[in-house]
Amino acid sequence: MKFSIKLFFLIFFVVAVSAFVGKTDNSPFDDESLSLFYYNRSCPEVEKIIHNKVKKWVDKDYTIAPALIRLHFHDCAVRGCDASVLLNHKESERWSNVSKSLRGFEVIDDIKAEIEKKCPKTVSCADIVTAASRDATVLAGGPYWQVPYGRKDGRVSIAKEAELVPMGHENVTDLVEFYQSKGLNIIDLVALSGAHTIGRSTCGSLQYRLYNYMGTGKPDPTINPKYLNFLRRKCRWASEYVDLDATTPKTFDAQYFKNVQNKMGLLHTDQILYSDSRTSPLLNALASQSGLFHHQFAASMVKLGNIQDYLSADDGEIRVNCNYVNA
Repeated sequence: MKFSIKLFFLIFFVVAVSAFVGKTDNSPFDDESLSLFYYNRSCPEVEKIIHNKVKKWVDKDYTIAPALIRLHFHDCAVRGCDASVLLNHKESERWSNVSKSLRGFEVIDDIKAEIEKKCPKTVSCADIVTAASRDATVLAGGPYWQVPYGRKDGRVSIAKEAELVPMGHENVTDLVEFYQSKGLNIIDLVALSGAHTIGRSTCGSLQYRLYNYMGTGKPDPTINPKYLNFLRRKCRWASEYVDLDATTPKTFDAQYFKNVQNKMGLLHTDQILYSDSRTSPLLNALASQSGLFHHQFAASMVKLGNIQDYLSADDGEIRVNCNYVNA
């Protein structure tokens, strides 16, 4: 019990320090132009439309929920949250090898079409993606948070830039540096990794851990032996899918962190969070405090959704069709 309490206070200490630093360094990632009331007059039904559409899709296929969360992460990780991942032209982010397994585009199209009927040329695709990821989280049993609005849709999308998004093979230093480049900290890294409490991965992304890890001809020694046997049976083909959380794959809970503690992190980037001294205390705290995980995940998702690209000369637009820039 004492160990759990220490971890609880540790994570809140780091949160407090990071919040203080964020307020004093004038971080360009804190977008004050976003507002909770942005569409109050111009499109008051926007949240209702998004929620109803996401619920319809998730009721039909629960795997859409984690897909929408992942789509949001990939969007914000490149050029900020500007819906650049939705642009569908040759050499766009969407055409990158990294993006081949992304899903949920048809959900965003469905939402956008309905909103255009009610509020033409008013609501950005970037705002839709951000709110849809929140509603998907809630429908999977996760926390609710308020989404500020006012993002613009970018006109630039480059496939090579999408290749910078972590894909499960990186070390902790690489992950920390990537998150820092987006204005996120190490707590955000661990908390947002918790999104892997739901969703699936292709077997092709982890087969190297099962048979010939680091050229040794042996499996990754950090994998639980029983879990290794399960994965070898499940992943005979690279095209097969396997749940990121082998214990409660359909429920948004803290089980993901407990799985990692038991050497059942599916991806390399999951398991290394437990072996690195910078991330393991935070992982242990979230594993032992389910409510703390929900609270921190919501806080980190707000920060993720507020990332904007201030280095771009493109001030954005409101796309009529999320797949293409306006004529």
